[in-house]
Amino acid sequence: MLQPSEYTYGGKSTSPASNPNSYNPVKTTSVPIEQATIGRTLIIKGEISGAEALYIDGRVEGKISLPDHRVTIGRNGSVQANITAREVVVMGKVTGNIDCTDRVDIRSEGVVHGDVSTIRIIVEDGAVLKGGIQVRSGEHKQQNQSQTQAKPAEAPKAAVAEPQKALAATASA
Repeated sequence: MLQPSEYTYGGKSTSPASNPNSYNPVKTTSVPIEQATIGRTLIIKGEISGAEALYIDGRVEGKISLPDHRVTIGRNGSVQANITAREVVVMGKVTGNIDCTDRVDIRSEGVVHGDVSTIRIIVEDGAVLKGGIQVRSGEHKQQNQSQTQAKPAEAPKAAVAEPQKALAATASA
């Protein structure tokens, strides 16, 4: 149902004509996620390190070190390496130790043979995990944050003590 515009003057609209059937998508200004991909037919032997997420659908042998990013092993991926990352998602096969600062997610088709050290772990039904699991608490992150916050907290205490001295000086006068 069409309704008249609120902004009319003498029967003429002051706003530009709008088409109610037109689609104007909302434009976002987010940074695109950068992710490197190792394709299905690629075989890499050696050390992988970097500053972006990594998706592995091929074969990797060696060491993977992406401490601030996600490593995803696709359904066709086969990794024989120790992995150090913020987050690891396993849908393929991993032979080696996994050390995460956030979480490990082993999907139903995933297979892991090795030790896992993480703060959070998800193992879906049907997944295979053969090795040790060490679930660390997130307290070491909180301790680091509280230490940085403790230093600024000491400064206001000194500022509070001086007005008390001033009050004591006025009370004795």
